[in-house]
Amino acid sequence: MSRLTHIRDDGRAAMVDVSDKAPTHRVATAEGRLRCVAETLVRVRAGETPKGSVIQTAELAGIMAAKRTADLIPLCHPLPLSKAAVVIGIDEALPGFHVAAEVRTLGVTGVEMEALTAVSVACLTLFDMLKAVDRTMSIEGIRVTAKTGGKSGDWHEGGGAA
Repeated sequence: MSRLTHIRDDGRAAMVDVSDKAPTHRVATAEGRLRCVAETLVRVRAGETPKGSVIQTAELAGIMAAKRTADLIPLCHPLPLSKAAVVIGIDEALPGFHVAAEVRTLGVTGVEMEALTAVSVACLTLFDMLKAVDRTMSIEGIRVTAKTGGKSGDWHEGGGAA
């Protein structure tokens, strides 16, 4: 890469012009984890957390965040999402939660940032809803796991084409 795409010749930030690109079906997946103590998982399963339905609320927050990514990340393009899904599972071995997102669009630019934003906000929501019962929590490993569509082709975690 010889040139930064979001920096003009004079050094100022700029949104990339994608008006000449053809729309393609694009999909991105991302994941992350919220680590906590085992007792926190016991309380979530029993429905004994002060702020209510922790997993469902965090999944919804992640979906809402994916739709607002361009409002949060300065140079992201606003995209018409055709799908934004967040699934949170309890991981006893961690212990904690595994958070996964899938985002889709028919557009001229990818949805990796939307998938990452969905996972990030879902993790933050879990943290917010559980901080009264567990102050040791940490958010870890947020990353893109796959993307399809666009000129650069398909990619999946571990390298290579999807």
